[in-house]
Amino acid sequence: MEFYTQILRSFLGPLVPYLDDPKVTEILVNSPTEVFVERSGKLENTGAAFQNMEAVMSAVQSIAQFVGKRVNEENPYIDARLPDGSRVAIVISPCSRKGVTISIRKFSKDAMNLNRLVEFEAISEEMVRFIQVCVLLKKNIVVSGGTGSGKTSLLNVVSSLIAKGDRIVTLEDSAELQLQQDHVVPLESKPPDKHGKGAVPIRDLLRATLRLRPDRIIVGELRAGEALDLIQAMNTGHGGSMTTIHANSPKHCLSRLETLALMSEVELPILPLRAQIAGVVEVLLHTGRLPDGSRKVTHISEVLGLDESGNYIIKDLFVYKRMGRDASGKVLGQHVATGTVPSFYEEIEHHGLSFPKEIFLAGAQAGVGEAVGH
Repeated sequence: MEFYTQILRSFLGPLVPYLDDPKVTEILVNSPTEVFVERSGKLENTGAAFQNMEAVMSAVQSIAQFVGKRVNEENPYIDARLPDGSRVAIVISPCSRKGVTISIRKFSKDAMNLNRLVEFEAISEEMVRFIQVCVLLKKNIVVSGGTGSGKTSLLNVVSSLIAKGDRIVTLEDSAELQLQQDHVVPLESKPPDKHGKGAVPIRDLLRATLRLRPDRIIVGELRAGEALDLIQAMNTGHGGSMTTIHANSPKHCLSRLETLALMSEVELPILPLRAQIAGVVEVLLHTGRLPDGSRKVTHISEVLGLDESGNYIIKDLFVYKRMGRDASGKVLGQHVATGTVPSFYEEIEHHGLSFPKEIFLAGAQAGVGEAVGH
């Protein structure tokens, strides 16, 4: 494997310094002469370049061969995983107007945990304690946020809190989750072969998962009709399920989940679908990337069902309150409780979990409740 890795690196020539730079989290090739990287949360043009289009295509074919996939005019897109766990997406001509587009999202060698997130001020200690409580109580959790906001990293960290005795089944298109528990069954979707056959989408894996006796189901990311299958799984007693979804706010998260569920082959009236979503999704963790490049957990919210008009009722429990920027451009702010006590607080007490109600009320006492929103 080391030999083949070295060959692959030789084809990636101009990108190697950025593959080795721990501060670089993403490498973006727009054309042979356009190479951008994300460093410390901000994009920058490196000035690096491949010699010509043939050199870029050699790199692309090397990656494709390494991961056992084909990339050509008939199949101009691949999504794969490099030996170190980094995720790579490639689009070539005719779909890429500049010839070749490559995105490499690097795999972090330093395992993230909740303590490190607190050190980075991405989350507060009180929020960490509450998330631990939610996982222990087997609340269904959805992590939402925009592209590059840290959804998968947060899901990784939250899923690490699951008890070691639980049987966990994970489902992903490209494996990114790094669970360390003893009893994990990782499943990965399969793309179609060169004849367009043999595909195994997440939906099929999710249906199979229900027969594998899971205690917890974790879907890396919801992108289409599999959302309905996960909702049904949550609705049939599989508590403590987790997933991520692209969304701009906690409220938009549920609307997006609804839209994805409607992409399934099952026709459902909108209100019964909303009722199902509101009945099984319990806690929302929303992440955001701020203007200074930092990533924060900006909301922890609870879903409380539907109102009389059939709209989702969402209450923020913790939010990140921005307070301007310093001279260097760093965003200033703090995580605060909104003064809302979760509806399941009695359940927290019943299980003997130490979480004083005063932590939730602190925000109301400080007068931040209505000042912070989505």
